[in-house]
Amino acid sequence: MLQVCTGDITRLAVDAIVNAANNSLLGGGGVDGAIHRAAGPRLLELTRTLGGCPTGEARITPGFDLPARWIIHTVGPVWHGGDQGEAALLRSAYESCLALAVEHQLRSIAFPAISTGVYGYPFAEAARIAVQAGAAYLSDMDIIIYCCFREPDATIYQQLIREITDEMDR
Repeated sequence: MLQVCTGDITRLAVDAIVNAANNSLLGGGGVDGAIHRAAGPRLLELTRTLGGCPTGEARITPGFDLPARWIIHTVGPVWHGGDQGEAALLRSAYESCLALAVEHQLRSIAFPAISTGVYGYPFAEAARIAVQAGAAYLSDMDIIIYCCFREPDATIYQQLIREITDEMDR
């Protein structure tokens, strides 16, 4: 099931939340900083040992002090106008997270809007990629949540979920 919520991803009691991380995995601003603060200092201790993460890939760590059991860290692309492979890299980031969740037998996952903050990816285009990637994994997951910071963003996700699930039903 694809769902949308508005609020703080760090408060969700799901198997895994996704961290829209930078390549170092050592914390930053936005969702990344919030997740690092909420998970506690053991997360930084562990991510220091991982050697970073290339754009479009994902790494998994325990959730530590979060309600979520796991954190899947992924690095989305910086938007450069759309002609430098950004869509493929963003799709890869979502698919890498979902593949790790399936590999670890997780049934619920929550995503932020990867790459849409300081990385500048146009929101509606990024949301479409996110929902398409999630829809491809519906048979492997019980629930895929898109956690938005603002209600207008949640509305975009809800519309895309309706469109994509309608297409799947045809």
